[in-house]
Amino acid sequence: MADRAQDPLMGGDEHDYDDPESVSEHDYDDPESVSEHEDPSSTPTLFVWLLTLSAGISGLLFGYDTGVISATLVSIGTSLSSRALTTLDKSLIAASTSLFALLVSPISGLLADSLGRKRVILIADLLFILGALVQAVATSVWIMVAGRSIVGLAVGAASFVTPLYIAELAPSMFRGRLVTLNVLFITLGQVVAYLIGWAFAELGGETGWRWMVGLGALPAALQCLVMIAMPETPRWLAQAGRTEEAKAVLQKVFGAADMRRTVQPVMKAIEREVRQEEEAKRERARGSTTRDGGWFSDSWSELFGVPGNVRALTIACLLQGLQQLCGFNSLMYFSATLFSLLGFATPTLTSLSVAATNAIFTILSLLLIDRFGRRLLLLLSIPVMVFALICCAATFHYIILPTDTNSHNPSVDAPPQSQAAPPPSSSSPPSSSTSPATPPASATSRGSRASSSP
Repeated sequence: MADRAQDPLMGGDEHDYDDPESVSEHDYDDPESVSEHEDPSSTPTLFVWLLTLSAGISGLLFGYDTGVISATLVSIGTSLSSRALTTLDKSLIAASTSLFALLVSPISGLLADSLGRKRVILIADLLFILGALVQAVATSVWIMVAGRSIVGLAVGAASFVTPLYIAELAPSMFRGRLVTLNVLFITLGQVVAYLIGWAFAELGGETGWRWMVGLGALPAALQCLVMIAMPETPRWLAQAGRTEEAKAVLQKVFGAADMRRTVQPVMKAIEREVRQEEEAKRERARGSTTRDGGWFSDSWSELFGVPGNVRALTIACLLQGLQQLCGFNSLMYFSATLFSLLGFATPTLTSLSVAATNAIFTILSLLLIDRFGRRLLLLLSIPVMVFALICCAATFHYIILPTDTNSHNPSVDAPPQSQAAPPPSSSSPPSSSTSPATPPASATSRGSRASSSP
């Protein structure tokens, strides 16, 4: 559905403000005027909540994948390729998901327009399931990378289409809050991943990490089953010429009898937007026959030639770049590895503090965002983030890390000197004095303790 930020691209509309029906057609995209038809004191219907929660599982899957790989990297040991993971191995396993998510994101919009929002989410679920299973049975680093890449395709598609699906189904007065719930699902998924990772790291033995990554298929399968029963968005149905189906979906969305009177004007607004977009496409098609560059150059000229569009584009790109370049995703991917290098006995459980803090402040932001506004929260949080990054940089500049970064868990496999066995007596064999300090990379904690016995 069109947003007010898109008005310069869409062009100005001529309204007959003396015609109540004409005004109501635009109410669907104007939060101020939509209150004439929708009760501001009302709450989303059960159907809207079900739609939002069903689609929000995609965010949960994204968060789970982000968190579970952190615990997996410190639990794999020598299970892949019969050797300990190198730094390059860990980097490839973690980065392959982001790379393939980046590659599929540009075409997700085209798929959503041609196949529908619902179908793209279902395809993403199938990719999530396939990727999780491939990771669970991986026997080499490259098979693991392949599984992570498949999950990356799912992440790229789902992260683009899920907010669009929720936005096009939610009534305008609830749209902002319901879309931001997807972010909450991401942070909750990270918390769940760290809890499961800690449990299987402690109790799962050598195959615990396989259960960690394999369990990612369960939420995807659940969402796939639920989404089959969910409708397509009214906007896509209108674009496909299925107007009656779109009206039926809107009636379910608004639910209450006193709100059903808004269905007709909302439907007219959607149809009007679809007509405007089709007319704009035809205009560009006609222009492409007379101008070099065609619709492509025309679109770019509109994007960079209208001051309002340039400002909106700049703000959007800066905020998105700020979010990615701050390095938080890297921290989520490698937090358990970093805490392991620092000597924590349970690095996965320690990493839970990062995910829990993220989830708590996400919930806090959702509670405060309508009261204080987006801009104020942004201006307050950026300096805190800058200060935290400076602290991290200073810490890693001065801290002394172990030279062996490929061990399973330095806190177990390479115990501090104070915990090592006392020097043997002169009657002991010379070789026994070195055994506690040089355990094999794959030794378990039990093996380490045994090797330190006289």
